[in-house]
Amino acid sequence: MNPQLYLPFEASDAPEEVFARVFHRLYKRMPATAFKVRYCDWAQVRSTVRKQGAGIEVEISDILRGLSPMALEALAEILLSRLFARRPSREARACYLAGIMSPAMRLRINEARRTRGFKRIGSSRGRRFDLGEIFDRLNRGYFQGTVEVKQIGWSLGRSRTILGHHDPAHETITISRSLDKPSTPHVLVEFIVFHEMLHVRHPVERNHHRRLIHPPAFRAAEKQFVHYEEAQKLLKSGKWGAGWEGRGGAVEREDGALRG
Repeated sequence: MNPQLYLPFEASDAPEEVFARVFHRLYKRMPATAFKVRYCDWAQVRSTVRKQGAGIEVEISDILRGLSPMALEALAEILLSRLFARRPSREARACYLAGIMSPAMRLRINEARRTRGFKRIGSSRGRRFDLGEIFDRLNRGYFQGTVEVKQIGWSLGRSRTILGHHDPAHETITISRSLDKPSTPHVLVEFIVFHEMLHVRHPVERNHHRRLIHPPAFRAAEKQFVHYEEAQKLLKSGKWGAGWEGRGGAVEREDGALRG
């Protein structure tokens, strides 16, 4: 494990100096290297790092300009660890996660995704199921009509792994079109819509260095679905979407996808 994250009190906010300082702390035996860090106007929060000649080039989403110096140092440790095939410290991961999951940063992330990106989603009325009708019935029965989204609809593709997706930035719920067929049990579609509605009610939480896509309150509420056991058996059968929850529920990659 890497040494614990440390930030001098008089640290400079200049990103090149932050990366150089972290590099020296982590890799004392390596010769000093020059860093080139630039912010890019991307719609998503992502960062890249690569060796460029004798130096290292880093690109960071400009959404992260508001990160604290300590969170920026944590990001530097994460990226440099990835570049040199090492595991970043838990302290660094926790610090970075705290920075990007702060209320102010979440607002910036969602605003950037709305203004710079776009959302393509189909109609709520399918050949077999009407998602709008299902949403309204579940909203009345389980949420007293308090769950609000701007749109719910079928996906344009037919994914069998991502069966459902709530997008907090665009305030949409998308259900995989692969389920819109006569052979799909009605209870399965209802449960997936219910699951995504719970993501509206229970946002992602942070537990130290990890993001909790399905926090305890989410899991408890999910079991209130009247046909919960039946829906779980259908999903675990593998017929409808292997690993759908791990891949579909955790689609908020803009929260901190780091690409080497």
